[in-house]
Amino acid sequence: AILSVLLCGLPVFSLLSGTAHAGGQAFDPAQLKGFPKGQLTIERTQGRDTFRIWIADTPERFEQGLMWLRELPADHGMVFALAEPRPMTMWMKNTYVPLDMLFFGPDGRIVSISRNTRPLSLEIIHSGGPVSGVVELRGGEAQRRGIAVGDRVQYRVE
Repeated sequence: AILSVLLCGLPVFSLLSGTAHAGGQAFDPAQLKGFPKGQLTIERTQGRDTFRIWIADTPERFEQGLMWLRELPADHGMVFALAEPRPMTMWMKNTYVPLDMLFFGPDGRIVSISRNTRPLSLEIIHSGGPVSGVVELRGGEAQRRGIAVGDRVQYRVE
């Protein structure tokens, strides 16, 4: 249940120390300590959005993803990047928050979006073809922000 086979409860972006959420405190869950952090930008036709992200960069981190989190701020997510493009499948096992999964190609362009995935579901979510990775955001954020297929994803590690 790793990498392109199944990504257990993949979540979206990072919760960087010092980043505030609705409660005004830094959002830095213990489950994600040790994950590299960074910043993600999505270039849209009508502007850009920036997110704090965690980066899943090992098989163990791919498997864990955003599992066990009970909240995910609107400006946070997770990136899962593959070494080489291939079809990806994921699921929401042990993931308590709905997610939008933005599958992107080698050029960073979003090639498919799975919106508002169902928490705790074992249903397989397919990328729809070879991809270079996936970004996970809080469910509903893609629609709320107008993120669409063809928009461009860029991220950097901090």
